[in-house]
Amino acid sequence: MIDSFLKFLEYEKRFSQHTLTAYQRDLKQFKLYLLETYELEDFLQVNHAILRSWIVSLMESGVSPITVNRKIATLKSFFKFLQSREYIDQNPASRLKPLKTEKKLPSFVRENEMIDLLDEISFEFSDDFGGVRDKVLIELLYCTGIRLSELINLQERQVNFFQGTIKVLGKRNKERVIPISDSFVKVIKEYLQIRNNEFQNASEFLLVTNTGEKLYPMMVYRTVRAYLSQVTTLSKKSPHVLRHTFATHLLDKGADLNAVKDLLGHTSLAATQVYTHNSMEKLKSAFDLAHPRA
Repeated sequence: MIDSFLKFLEYEKRFSQHTLTAYQRDLKQFKLYLLETYELEDFLQVNHAILRSWIVSLMESGVSPITVNRKIATLKSFFKFLQSREYIDQNPASRLKPLKTEKKLPSFVRENEMIDLLDEISFEFSDDFGGVRDKVLIELLYCTGIRLSELINLQERQVNFFQGTIKVLGKRNKERVIPISDSFVKVIKEYLQIRNNEFQNASEFLLVTNTGEKLYPMMVYRTVRAYLSQVTTLSKKSPHVLRHTFATHLLDKGADLNAVKDLLGHTSLAATQVYTHNSMEKLKSAFDLAHPRA
């Protein structure tokens, strides 16, 4: 049943590999709980009380509410799938409710810090292949807001140098087109020239490792952390922080919320609205400093 469910998510729902791995891990964990606690191996015998007891056990063991909510979402999707395939008549997970979680504002790098990193003469990327590649990597994440997986899988053919755009294949194979500046187009062209001189048989992927292979997540994390550490004191220094930074800076400059939603590849406006809080805090600070009645 788990295998059928995962194939359904992969081929019909087009979920990412990262999401599939998370769903698989959650269901295997629940399967183990069923066996150890209830001596059950059959999902068809699961009821609401059993599901609820697992959720309570997770909470008592100190699992964060965000993680518990993901597992609840997994259960809801899994048993909804079983019901749609007529394995069960009723969905025992339908009455599960997500836990309340504390909403945290997305971390982002300040505008002047990004300028210091990308433009100031006082900070320079090395002029060898690795340094040029790193600058393109950081600038791609910041100037387009693409996700880590989208960056790693970005191919040279997805860059339209004439129109100044990048076509990105996002979640569930949904395409979106993101504009890039003329100056950044020039940076990419210079990088490609160096890359093609460095490697005889250039990879189809835009960004490659120092050995010409496809990038991998840990390398991107290390690269982003190393460069951001030189300009910001943020505790989180990840590729996703640059995605947050992209959205926050656009909204700070007055960009339309729907436009930012489309650029980020969000399906819902609610997912984009979280960035307006950062912009509102900036407006409040400006009001407090400048208005005579503040």
